[in-house]
Amino acid sequence: MRAGYLGPPGTYTHEALLAWPAATDYQLVSLPTVHDAVRAVADGEVDRALVPIENAIEGAVGATLDALATLEVAIAGESVMTISHSLVAHPLDTLEGIERVVSHPQAIAQCARFLREVLPGAELLPASSTAEAVRTAATDPGTAAIGTLAAAELYGCHVLREAIEDDPGNATRFVWLTLTAAPVPQGEGPFKTSIVWWGAGDEAPGWLVRCLLEFSSRDVNLTRIESRPRRSGLGHYRFFADVEGHTGERHVAEAVDGLRGHAESVRVLGSYAVA
Repeated sequence: MRAGYLGPPGTYTHEALLAWPAATDYQLVSLPTVHDAVRAVADGEVDRALVPIENAIEGAVGATLDALATLEVAIAGESVMTISHSLVAHPLDTLEGIERVVSHPQAIAQCARFLREVLPGAELLPASSTAEAVRTAATDPGTAAIGTLAAAELYGCHVLREAIEDDPGNATRFVWLTLTAAPVPQGEGPFKTSIVWWGAGDEAPGWLVRCLLEFSSRDVNLTRIESRPRRSGLGHYRFFADVEGHTGERHVAEAVDGLRGHAESVRVLGSYAVA
């Protein structure tokens, strides 16, 4: 069996995957972007994939939400990992000699205060992942990367600073993706259901309120709601929500059915145990 993740080796997603007890039963497949990881599941190239979906500092991972809305995959579970960023560089570099900082945009944003205060003149460059950034820094003197301690060791960098994130409570939530939805969860829970909806009537006054009333009127609690552009013109969005409970529970199932009366498209992305 094959499990995909945002690579190369040394990313936070890779660390989260290695912490999974069943990881040794899988062939781990490094993929260059979040979209590639989600598509690998949709195309059957891997049996499952782990991708980041939200961060305690920066919020939703837009690339993951966009891929979930457009590719036929299901969320089968979640995990949460504490995230601590390090500034790493070529072995000959010093902090004073850093001219550029490269990393995934989420990591750069999570360390914004450190970068403003300690490296205010450094050019900030995006990378497809934190581990790819560390690989770049390893061969480019004057360039530092924001990444993991494991990546620094793996690619021969040295650590300039540890724990540079803006908030010591920084954490990222990851979701497991499979091709088909898992059976209705069993056991004591608690459980969570993720959904996405959009369309018909979204320009009418009160449309979103009417959508949300389908949940509140049945005492279904929303634990997260996000919007992403539909890319079909200004003012049109996809709405993502996590709700307490699973679709095997009557009040959750009725709320989702009620939502279908207001939206052009409603997809249940998965019901699964809360991490």
